[in-house]
Amino acid sequence: MTAFASNDTGHAIIIRPCSGFTELDNCVDVQEQVWGYDERDIIPRRLFVVAQRVGGQVFGAFEAQTEKMIGFAMALPGVKGRTPYLHSHMLAVLPAWRNRSVGRRLKLAQRDDALSRGMSLMEWTFDPLEIKNAFLNVARLGAIVRSYSPNFYGPLHSELQAGLQSDRMHAEWWLGSGRVSAALSGQTDTSIPVEETIQVPHAVATWKSSAVDRAHAIQLQAENRTKFIRAFAQGLVVIGFKRDEQGNGIYELGKLAEVDANRAVALTAGSDRE
Repeated sequence: MTAFASNDTGHAIIIRPCSGFTELDNCVDVQEQVWGYDERDIIPRRLFVVAQRVGGQVFGAFEAQTEKMIGFAMALPGVKGRTPYLHSHMLAVLPAWRNRSVGRRLKLAQRDDALSRGMSLMEWTFDPLEIKNAFLNVARLGAIVRSYSPNFYGPLHSELQAGLQSDRMHAEWWLGSGRVSAALSGQTDTSIPVEETIQVPHAVATWKSSAVDRAHAIQLQAENRTKFIRAFAQGLVVIGFKRDEQGNGIYELGKLAEVDANRAVALTAGSDRE
């Protein structure tokens, strides 16, 4: 269990594994509030039960005084070849509690648990057009990206998707790597030259929410999809992400130093648990 104070209200927040059907039902409730999924896309309680049973993770974030769930993270176990890893399928934080490090703390709890079980890798998908998510994943957590899946989930019935195809990038979080350790301590790894940048305009959120301007978001998604797929085919990897003064998101891509990219990012530099 981890406890910390919210950085603006001072409210104590507790991160711990969820326990019992009621808390797993709360995960479903938070999911509905965050994404607005209908019954076709909602992840039911029984999958959260299975995740806990088969070696996955279900962590909840709770406001300490009221014990109200304000967010959760759910991961499923996976295997690549003979190597086990965790796929973090969902991370959700209620709107009123965002920008208070709750999401990052949930990810750190996942990392702690994975490292304690001898796992070196977590993966998850994220929407390339979501600037805040990209900043958390790449800049603050130290994940890399080297694959892109067009329309990965098929049609999603969520207000946040706004009718766009469910394109996703695949974040790789090499838990004990020097890159991750540097990111968690607030440092930027500049050892790999940036060879290409791909921009996401800050206005994309407005475009997606407007029936009049949505065509701009659809066009941007198609253009960036082509850029990412071409860059990854050329051996480039997302190694950095930053925001400029106007709030535009900028993906930074470069080539990892070694032919074996897994080894290049998985050089252990200690667990530096928080």
